[in-house]
Amino acid sequence: MSLLSIVSPAVMQRATRILSRDQAIFLLVTVNALMLGLETYLAHLISQTIRTNEWIPIVLGPVTGVVLLLAFGLRKRYRMVSATLAVVALSTNIVVGMLGTYFHLQRAILPAAPFGQATSLARLVWSPPVIAPLAFVLVGLFGLVAYMEEKPQDSGCLWLSRGVCVRLPLSKTRIYFLLTCLGVLLAAVSSVMDHVRTDFSNGWLWVPTLLGVFGTVVTLLLGLINRPTHSDLITYTVTMVMLLLVGPLGVFLHVMSDLNAQHVVVVEQFIRGAPVLAPLVFSNMALFGLLVLLPSADA
Repeated sequence: MSLLSIVSPAVMQRATRILSRDQAIFLLVTVNALMLGLETYLAHLISQTIRTNEWIPIVLGPVTGVVLLLAFGLRKRYRMVSATLAVVALSTNIVVGMLGTYFHLQRAILPAAPFGQATSLARLVWSPPVIAPLAFVLVGLFGLVAYMEEKPQDSGCLWLSRGVCVRLPLSKTRIYFLLTCLGVLLAAVSSVMDHVRTDFSNGWLWVPTLLGVFGTVVTLLLGLINRPTHSDLITYTVTMVMLLLVGPLGVFLHVMSDLNAQHVVVVEQFIRGAPVLAPLVFSNMALFGLLVLLPSADA
């Protein structure tokens, strides 16, 4: 039975006529890949000069998006070609995300400093965001799970192609919940790292922090529960809707912060000030979380 049918049977009936859960999540992964290229470009513009290696994630985003669209179109008639394209593209994102995390962390460390002073909380806060590249890792993991078919349903046996099966200890649904949990957690931590620079002087800054923590706990519990109840799913759905609304609210507040006293747009301030697109990470993860409730292909 689909989780969405427990929350809202009427919506479930309409959803089955459009896309399956895995197809919808895979397409959202494709959009995320395209957006990651743009977001990385804007983030690296802060230094005014983009280094050669910093172009890798910038270019990888749109390239991944195009490759995944091609893999999605070929998945029925040319399964092996489609699987190869998807696995290579998504695995590359995971590798680039891990390397990016290492390079960002390296910028926050002073190798020549005395023992115990190589890094500090202040350096972690003001250095390039350490966890930001993990977005590429999350996109890769979501894409790989979405691409593989689970047969039989809720068995944890994910088939990449004929004869290639990855056996996992949890069902695909629970894996989706845990990946959503990881995404919400990364969004919350990233928000805290950005807002701590202002000492949380604005009361609105506590909204994404508290809701991010709550969303992390809720999604984690859904991933750990084998058979969630109706009330569990209602709580989860309401939480995802709240996270969905945090994004536009954050964008509005960031835009207002970036405007000067005369409410005139200064491009330089939008690049170096409060990142306009950053709050949409919460909305993005909420979309992933809501799509998990859709019926799978076999439901």
